[in-house]
Order: sequence, then structure tokens, then C-alpha cells
Amino acid sequence: MRLDLSSKITLERVPKKYYKPDNDFEEYNLARYEKLPVAIYEEPKRAAKKIANEISRELKQSQKEGKQFVLGISGGTSTAPVYEELVKLHKEEGLSFKNVVIFNTYEFYPVMDFSYSNLQMLKESFLNKIDVDPENIYSPDATVEKDLISENCEKFENNLKEKGGLDYLILGLGTKGNVGFNMPGSSLHSQTRLVMLDGDSRSDISRNFGSLDKVPVSAITMGLSDMLAAKKISLVAWGEQKSESIRDIVEGPVTDLIPGSVLQTHAEAVIYVDLAAASELTRISRPWLVTNCEWDSKLIRRAIVWLCQVVDKPILKLTNKDYNDNGLSELITLYGSAYNVNIKIFNDLQHTITGWPGGKPDADDTYRPERANPYPKRVIIFSPHPDDDVISMGGTFQRLVNQGHEVHVAYQTSGNIAVGDEEVIRYTSVLRSMLKKFDPDNTKMLQKYDEIRKFLLKDKKKDDMDTADILFIKGRIRREEARSADRYVGLSEENVHFLDLPFYETGTVKKNPISEKDVNIVKDFIETIKPHQIYVAGDLADPHGTHKVCLDAILAAIDILKDEDWYKDCRIWMYRGAWMEWEIDHIEMAVPLSPEELRQKRNSILQHQSQMEGAPFLGDDERLFWQRSEDRNRATADLYWKLGLASYEAIEAFVEYIPIQDN
Repeated sequence: MRLDLSSKITLERVPKKYYKPDNDFEEYNLARYEKLPVAIYEEPKRAAKKIANEISRELKQSQKEGKQFVLGISGGTSTAPVYEELVKLHKEEGLSFKNVVIFNTYEFYPVMDFSYSNLQMLKESFLNKIDVDPENIYSPDATVEKDLISENCEKFENNLKEKGGLDYLILGLGTKGNVGFNMPGSSLHSQTRLVMLDGDSRSDISRNFGSLDKVPVSAITMGLSDMLAAKKISLVAWGEQKSESIRDIVEGPVTDLIPGSVLQTHAEAVIYVDLAAASELTRISRPWLVTNCEWDSKLIRRAIVWLCQVVDKPILKLTNKDYNDNGLSELITLYGSAYNVNIKIFNDLQHTITGWPGGKPDADDTYRPERANPYPKRVIIFSPHPDDDVISMGGTFQRLVNQGHEVHVAYQTSGNIAVGDEEVIRYTSVLRSMLKKFDPDNTKMLQKYDEIRKFLLKDKKKDDMDTADILFIKGRIRREEARSADRYVGLSEENVHFLDLPFYETGTVKKNPISEKDVNIVKDFIETIKPHQIYVAGDLADPHGTHKVCLDAILAAIDILKDEDWYKDCRIWMYRGAWMEWEIDHIEMAVPLSPEELRQKRNSILQHQSQMEGAPFLGDDERLFWQRSEDRNRATADLYWKLGLASYEAIEAFVEYIPIQDN
């Protein structure tokens, strides 16, 4: 069972010559905009293995010389695959870490419960699984008194100097281009110090603390000067959410606004990325500027959309001169004239637009994104949380129902941790009032109400987990909101399904890994419907991780089912959530919404009252989910209009997923 298929999704075929060229000449051409060595891998595991093997060689050499090996390590999800490979080398090949000295590059401050500290997380994932001497582990103190912070930082600095600095440093990458918690504005000469965490940084790490309000407001971080003093540095970044930061670090100027860019000044720094994280590098996103291209329809579309934005013209107004002046003369040679290319791409984009997402019956579907038949179709909309369906594709959802398809919605998780305590108090207060009026002798339920209210209002401490009863109520609140939204759309109640995947039910933001049990629940459900269409959340850059796990569960199930006879007539469409949209060169189905349809979509989102202003995961973005969704849909429509296509109020966009075939 393949449980990580989402990491293998690339939205277009990236020719290997763009990231693994045949010779040095080609490499120099491809990397002409890159100011740092970049190693691009198809998946993180391969890169992690390369780094682990390099560390192993360096470590063994130090052992031969009778020296200690000083290793700097960072927390977070990016570095985890490297630690997994190092643990594997220790257990399977006997790699010893007895001569290794560990320096933790940052620590949250203050941390009253050590289980939430970065060091403890590193111990659980790495340090406790190898034979490193605990006396050789150095970390900033997360519990020191405030007036001793400076002394604590100085002690950490002295320990680092006494050990001769770092031999090797493994770094992850933050959303602001930060390394460690050296945030924008950090000096090149900065040393270990206390820094305040901004809202984005705190949101990024909230999954480790249970909720945003439990995340410390500051951290103690190793400074940039200490990092740059390391003999070798490997920075790792995976996923498209890191792609813009990687581009800025590798191709932009050295600036304190992008702290990671200072690695350009280090002679032995290497950036390790997967294809998704490399997607904004020139060699991948605009290869026509650095090499001869292997042109296909999607790459041509991307080039033309880029050209339109550079010269500020719609597609049909592009000229031969525009192509020749901007590195796209190859297309003129291939197609004979700008006009021929313009017409091709204009038609390609025009054919993505459809008001019939389930296919238009009794119509010529030659140039439509969906088949006319069968009609009506059996459709499954998978929603990771109980509101992603209407937030992300509420207009398309409404059209599928209105156009007569048999639509089923499957909510993969309860979403219970995203319900505030006040919601529980409000709903149970209504219940208590009803009991007093209609069933005053039901003492058991009245006692349960008093127990829940007492816990929430008096006994619950800041770091306490909710009880099973409270999680049940929170889950039911979200479940009924989903039912309400589905009724508004016009969906029959028997077509609303709640899967409650086990990985999610931990009671905290930190979830369990995906398991075969999760996959089998999804697989069994799909088999009961045997759909012609499946809609899934394709948020590969999901900031909270649940979307990715839910996607992996679906893709693993589809991987098992893809050879079934009924599946041969099934298509899978990926939508995106409130956070970001598909780039226009990837869009394969664009469903336009009228002003009235956009208003209806808003109303369906508003049925989820617990997720309005009080929801814990809104982040620093002050817009509510319906506002983010509308702005995103309007922006997509606006881009189509600027390219010279019809002007719509809003557009929801989709990309087709083609199952990965067995080797």
C-alpha cells in the first residue's frame, strides 16, 4: 500500500534534463541565474539519503582522526527525512554517533512543559534513537528566567566556540525565508539571541502545541554568523509552499529581508529540494530563458501566460517582436508566427471553461474538459474538514446538484479541534434549557451538562486537552453545520457521509500518521458508490497538514482500485482551498460563477458558524474563509479576462489527477 502518493504529484512533466543535465556545460547554462548550488530530487527521501550518507562519511573520517564531529540540527518537518535516514544508518549499518556533539539551532521560549520543546521533539525523532552521549547535546535553555536569557545565550555561544564551531549544519527553511528563527531583518553578524515570533511563524508551529494560543511568543535562535561559521551547510526544503522562498534565496540578492540568502556567501552551502520546492527556479518555471525546451501544450501555455504578464497584453495581441524580445523565438520557429501560437493557446484556455462540470449531456464534448456521458454521473466530493467542500468548490458543488447528478459528499475528518469552547457552552446551554422544559427528570443528562460546563469554565487549564465528551460535542457541531450547508445546496441527507478517519482523532493539532485503516475506510466507501467523478482537495501546500494526509488516503485507495472495471470510466479532479489557487497554466477545468452563484456559495459557507471569526486556524489573514474564497475566485476570473477571454464574476479551478502507474 503506497501511503505517500501526493508527494509524487507534479503538475506537469518536468524533463529530467532541466534538473539532472547530462554534462557540466548544460548544468552551467541551466544554473546561470542560481547563486547557490542546488540539488533537485524527484522526492525528499532520495535527497535525505544523499545528505545522510555525506554526514556519515564526514563523521567516520572524524572518528578515524580521533576527533569529535560537531553537528548542528534543526527541528520541523523538512529535516525529519534526514534524521530518519541517519537512524537507519545507525540501526542497519552500525553507524556510531559516540563522537558526535549536537547543537540544537533554536528553542522556543518560554516552554513550561518540556514535551513541547524543540529539543524534546528532536529527541523523539532522532537523538533518542542513536547512541549519542546525552552530555554532548547542547541547546538553548527554554526554562531560564527572563533576566538570565542573555547569560544563557552567551553560555551557548561559548560552548559552540569551545567545540570549535560546527562541522556540519542541517537547516530547514521557514515561510519568510528564515533559517532557524533568524527572521527578516536579522543581521549577517547576529549571534545567539532571543527573537520574537511573528504570526506566520507561530501558525506554522501551532500543530506542535495543540493550538495557536499555546505557542510561545519568542524563541532563542543560533545567529547567522554562527551558522555561516559551519564548515558545511545543507539546507533542505520540500513542497511547493517553499518554492518562492527557494527562488529568492537561490536567485535573488543577498538581503536581510530573506535571511536564507546569506548562504550565498558560504563556500560549502548546498540547497537540497524536491521538484515541487524547485518549481519557481528559472530552470523549472521558465526554462526557455536558460535552455532549449521540450515544448508541450502546458509549457507553451505557461510561457504565453508569462509573456502576457511581462508585456501587459492579452494573448491575441502578442506580436513576433514580443516573442523574440523575451526569449521565446523558438515558438515562432515551431509555429511560424505569433498569431499561430496565440490562437492555439487562446483556444486551449477557452476549452478549459465550462458551465457543466459534470459534462453537458447530448453535446459535442470534443473540446470540453468533461465527458457528456454517462449522464447523470455518480459524483463523490471528498472534503478533508466539514467545510472544505463549500469553501473550495461551493459553486461547482451547486451546479453538479442543479444539473441532476447523483452527488455524494464524504467528510474525511470530524474537524472537532477547530471548534471553540464557547460554541460547546452555547449549544449545551440550549440543550439544558430544553431538558428543563421537556424532560426535567433526566438527571443523567443534566449532570453531564453541569460536568462539561464546570470543566470548560473552571477546571480547564491552558494546556489541557478536551475530554472525550467535549470532543464528541465539537464534532457534532461541525457535522450539523455541514448538513445545514448541504441542505442549502439541495443535497439529499442520505448522500452526506462522515468517514471520521482515525488518524485525526487525537484531540490535538498533532495528528497520527496515515494508516492502512484510514485508506481502507476510504476505499470501501468509494467502492460502494463506484463514481464517475471524484473531487479531492489538492492542497499540496496545506499549512496544517490534514489536507495532505486526507489526499494521501484517497490516492492510496485509488491506487488499489485503479484496475477495477468501473474505475476505467472515472475521473479525478483536484480542487484547492482558501489558501491558494492553481496556476493558470495548470488549470484543466474552469467553472465560471455568476454574481448570484457566488452569493449562494457565500451563504453555504456561512452555514459553518463555528468557523467564522472564532475559528482557531484563521491565522494572521484577517479575512474570513468566505472572503478569502471569493477573492481567490475573482482573481482567477480576472486573470482569464486579462488574457483576453470572457469576463466572469468568479471562477473555480480544477486539475485532473492521473493515477501513478506501477513501474
